[in-house]
Amino acid sequence: MSGSLTFQVMKKDGAARRGRIVTKHGPIETPVFMPVGTQAAVKCMRPEQVKEMGAQIILSNTYHLYLRPGHELIREAGGLHRYMNWDRNILTDSGGFQVFSLGKLRKITEEGVSFQSHIDGSRHMLTPEKAVEIQTALGSDIMMAFDECAPYPADHAYIEDSMRRTCRWLERCKTAHHHTEEQALFGIMQGGMYKDLRKESAERISDLDLPGYSIGGLSVGEPKELMLDILDDCVDRLPAEKPRYLMGVGTPDYLFEGVERGIDMFDCVEPTRIARHGLAMTSHGRLNIKNARFERDFSPLDPECDCYACRHYSRAYIRHMFKAGEMMAAMLLTEHNLHFLITMMKNIRQAIEDERFLEYKKEFYAKYGGLDA
Repeated sequence: MSGSLTFQVMKKDGAARRGRIVTKHGPIETPVFMPVGTQAAVKCMRPEQVKEMGAQIILSNTYHLYLRPGHELIREAGGLHRYMNWDRNILTDSGGFQVFSLGKLRKITEEGVSFQSHIDGSRHMLTPEKAVEIQTALGSDIMMAFDECAPYPADHAYIEDSMRRTCRWLERCKTAHHHTEEQALFGIMQGGMYKDLRKESAERISDLDLPGYSIGGLSVGEPKELMLDILDDCVDRLPAEKPRYLMGVGTPDYLFEGVERGIDMFDCVEPTRIARHGLAMTSHGRLNIKNARFERDFSPLDPECDCYACRHYSRAYIRHMFKAGEMMAAMLLTEHNLHFLITMMKNIRQAIEDERFLEYKKEFYAKYGGLDA
């Protein structure tokens, strides 16, 4: 089932792992943060900029690309890589999270999920087979199995039914994927906040011997302490020789906590979303560029950062751009935030190689503020 994907753990520091995934579009040094390009674009960024800052892989969204412009059009264009001018790795999610977030606009059955488009109200049916078909047309390097991302909170009976249906859907995804060996299929562990269900899910999906596995259904509104407790129980239940992906996590503290427990891959819209609201991640914590105190502050967003925004523009200028409603503000803040996380992950990889991950974590937290190492 591995197709063209290989994975090697090259160094460990406690449970933290320094590894390398290789696909036909090149290596992915892990642990890695994947910028999100929902609709075949990382918001406010040209692909060349994302590449220049060191991004090795981006994530695109199956649901959105299916509805617009359509997977067949992207297939006709030569696949997602050519369509969006990105020659490195792409992971596509299955669309499951999006259709389940539609609430009353969707209905779940054993066959799949029928839903109403948020764009034009048209009706659609997304099944495991359809999710694989769409992602095959997109031509991503890693495709995700179709799953249900259950809500929090939810009772044990609901999560049990949901998790077992997700396992059955994964089997159908694997069957539908058998002719698509150039794309690796990752399974998704579910089970909500119930450790017995997480255990069952891990056992069932691991039996399918897929090239990689992800942990879904976390960071969906539960308290941080509960999330970390469940994560502690989840990670070692997944095969150690396969990459482990924690879905939807992208704040510095969660990235450090995930790496410490043996997670290899992360994604989140957080750095790009908060940029559009005027927030910057810096080595000394978050900075709200809208604050009046930055009106005459001619220093960079982060004096310790060497991104394009920090090398060429001041806090005062970026604040002016934001207050004036100029797109430049979101562009510069987005570039800075992504550079910050990608650089942080590079430093984490080096710290694991040097067997000083926990020391680096403590140093980072002491400066970032509001975090406990």
